[in-house]
Parts: sequence; C-alpha cells; structure tokens
Amino acid sequence: MTAARVTLVAFAKHASRQSFVPFGSSVAYGKASTFATCTSRVCAKSGPAPFTGQGFSSVSAALAAARRATVPHGTSFAASAAASAAVPKRVSAGAVVPQYSSAFATAARAGFSAAAGKVTNAAAPHPLVAGGVFAEKAVGWWLIGGCAWVFSMVVLGGVTRLTRSGLAMTDWKFQWETPPLSDGDWDIEFRKYKESPEFKMTNKNMTVDEYKFIYWMEWSHRMWGRGLGVYFALPLVAFVLKGWITGKLGLRLVSFFGLGAAQGAIGWWMVKSGLVTDASNPLNAPRVSPYRLATHLLGAFVIYTAMLWTTFSVVFPSVGGGNGQKGLTEVSAAAIKNTRRKALPLSVLLAVTALSGAYVAGMDAGRAYNTFPLMDGRLVPKEYWAEYEKKGWRNFFENTAAVQFDHRALAVSTLLGTSLMWLTTRQVAPLLPKRANFALNATLGLVYAQVGLGVATLLYHVPVSLGAAHQANALLVFTAAVGLIHALRRGGHRGASSM
Repeated sequence: MTAARVTLVAFAKHASRQSFVPFGSSVAYGKASTFATCTSRVCAKSGPAPFTGQGFSSVSAALAAARRATVPHGTSFAASAAASAAVPKRVSAGAVVPQYSSAFATAARAGFSAAAGKVTNAAAPHPLVAGGVFAEKAVGWWLIGGCAWVFSMVVLGGVTRLTRSGLAMTDWKFQWETPPLSDGDWDIEFRKYKESPEFKMTNKNMTVDEYKFIYWMEWSHRMWGRGLGVYFALPLVAFVLKGWITGKLGLRLVSFFGLGAAQGAIGWWMVKSGLVTDASNPLNAPRVSPYRLATHLLGAFVIYTAMLWTTFSVVFPSVGGGNGQKGLTEVSAAAIKNTRRKALPLSVLLAVTALSGAYVAGMDAGRAYNTFPLMDGRLVPKEYWAEYEKKGWRNFFENTAAVQFDHRALAVSTLLGTSLMWLTTRQVAPLLPKRANFALNATLGLVYAQVGLGVATLLYHVPVSLGAAHQANALLVFTAAVGLIHALRRGGHRGASSM
C-alpha cells in the first residue's frame, strides 16, 4: 500500500472516531471535526442514533470507498489535497467536505447523499394508506386476496360457460338466492328451465339430476360474486374506522363496489339474451349474445385491472413527488421512459386480443376450423367475407370464420410484439427496476404459453380443461402486463413496501 493510501485510511478511521460529537456542536476539532459535524448534520434527521441503520451504512460505504481509492505511487498526500482545494465540494446537507483528497471527497458526497435520500424516503408517508407499516401490510394483503377472488370469479365464469350451464337459472335476484333443497323445490326450478329455448332445442332428454349439475354451476358463479362483496365490505369498514384508508384510496374502493354491482346486472342482461329464441336464426341452438358476453368479460377485466393497479400501488408505493426521476441517472431514466413507451401499446394489443376471444366464445367459434395454422386448407378462409354484404361491419363479430381468424391474427401479433419488445430491451435491462424485468420476462413466457394453450384448445375441440386453462392464463398475461406498466410508471421505481 502506498503512503498516500495509508494516510487516507488513517484519516478515515480518525474521522469516524471523532464523528460521535453532540449534534449542533460548534467545537472545532480541526479538519477531522469538520467531517464529523458534516455527518452529524446529515444523520440528525433520523433520530438520536445517527450512526446506526441505513444512515451509518451509507457513511461506512463512503469510508470503504476511500480505502479503495487509487493514488499513483510517488504522489504525495499534500499534492493530492492541493489539486482539489481550488473549489470547495459540498454535500447535500450543506456542509463542506474536507479537501484532503478528491477521491475521498467524491466518496463522501456519494455516501452522504445516499444517507440523506434514505432518511427522506423513510420519512415519506404512504400515499394511499395511513397508520404505519402494519396498516400497509394489512390493507395490501386484503387487496391481494380481493384480486385473487376476482381472478377465480372470471375462471369460474369460463367454466360455467364451457359446461353450458349459464342458462340454467331463468330468473335473477340482486340479493342472496336460496337454492332448491327439497325435491319439490327442484321440480319447480326444472319446470322453469323446461320453458326455455335451450331445453326445447338442445336438452329435451335432460333429467333432473343432470339439471342439478348445470344449476349448481350457475348458482355457484352468482353466489361467489356476492361473497366477494362481503369479503370487500367487512374489512373495509374496519379499516375506515381505524383511520387506515386515505381519501384517495377510499374513492377507488367505493368505485369498485359500483363496478361490481354493475357487473352483476350486466351478467343477467347477458343471460337474458340466451333465454329467448333468435329471431334471425330460429333453428340455431340458443346462446347468449356475443356482444353482451364481450361486455361482461370487458367489465370483469376492468374491475380486475383497477383492483390490481391499486394493489400494486399499496404494496409498491411511489415515494416522493415530482416526476419520479429524482435519484436516477439520465441513462436509467431514459431507459425506463423508452421501455414504458413500448409497454403501453403492447398492453393495448393484449387487451384487444383478449376481447376478441370473448367473441370467439360467444360465437362458439372454437369448435370450427379445428386445424392450425390453416383454416379449411387456407391461410384466410374463403368464408371470411361471406356475410359482409348482408351484415356489413357486423360480419367481423357475427361470422364464425372472421371471428376465429381475427383472434388468430391478433394472437400471433401479440406473440411477435412481445418477443420484439423483450429483444429490444435486453441492452437496457440492467437499468430497469427489478420488478419491471421480472414482469417483462413473465409476460413473454405467459404469452408463449397462451398461444400454445390456444392452439391445443382448438385442435382438441375446446375441452373444458383446456378452455378454462386458456382463459385463466389470459388473466395471468394481463396481470404481468399491468405489473410491467406499474413498475415503469413515473415514481414507481423509487420505493416499495415489503409484504
């Protein structure tokens, strides 16, 4: 070790010993005392123990950097000090750093700035939850449970549709619906179902026991939604009474109740469309309107996305104000901004692809053209424009060939778009938040899995297991995409709660 580096280490040790002076002390201990006063001023914000915890770790890092400072052999300590003495260097706390070495001064400034930043972030209140760390964790886990519940609701709805159980109940009540328990009750419900077009045209030979299965499927889907309302309401009342819910979060939660109630009404509006004979195609098997089914699915995705975003915001809060770029290098800020610009249109493409899947389900289009990649031996089926002259733009939503081809094209576009985004972000990946990298990798993997599930579902003529897995994975893809955008939002990289 050179003489200069020995001197640096000695100075660092001396400064650390002298730094335990009372706060606000104006007693001068030479240049080492100036260093101690500087550290005291920076760390005074954190309480009576300035050299413990995060603040001390940053100062220790500065001292370690000083020990690693490289000074050429033959360069005297006095010469090094003279080279940096022309312009005073200041730290974020406003104290002058001793001008013994430019290397030590740079390391000290970095350590003090990091310490001050950590103290500031620690003192910043949570933007959505009041009441401290325990309250943040409690509300966060409650919202995570709500998202999981909505996720299961969507999957259960898909299974109900795939088992052709959605038209089993011919009436609807907003409140609790008591199921039939006695044989007499079952006879009453079964007689109601016998009046429906579905029974008359497709289920004439159905027995009461067979009817019970589809009834329980539809009843479970409805009651699971009512249970979600109870799960949401009771803890919310408790949290409000404790004062944990801020006004901003409260408005979001109230809107979720409104969306949930509307979703239930939309579900019944959808079911009603399948309880009447299609006047334009009276010989076709009864099914719900694809437009109403798409509206119902869109509502579910809106609720899920809103709850998911709010959950991310509680678990990973944005710390501080402004545009969120403070503390980042210009290169990192630019990388985050450019990646966000790519992620937003990709998320729109994902949403449109998922919505087109609702029309495939509504038209039962997955049971036709069960080959891939060709449709009836052609890339674009000849029936694609079959109903355009008669229906115009409705051809793209009511024509089985057009609906399935459009969904295929959107799925392939999503696959290519996700792959392209992943490839073009490889060089800047180390500059992105860890959450963003995880979400981007997850999105890529889930999109590939989704395409594979879609092709398998098609080739096997839409079995319930594959159809349900395809719908569930679509929600997982959307979850990863929302998580990616949230991680890249302005300010999103600056803080996170540990759950």
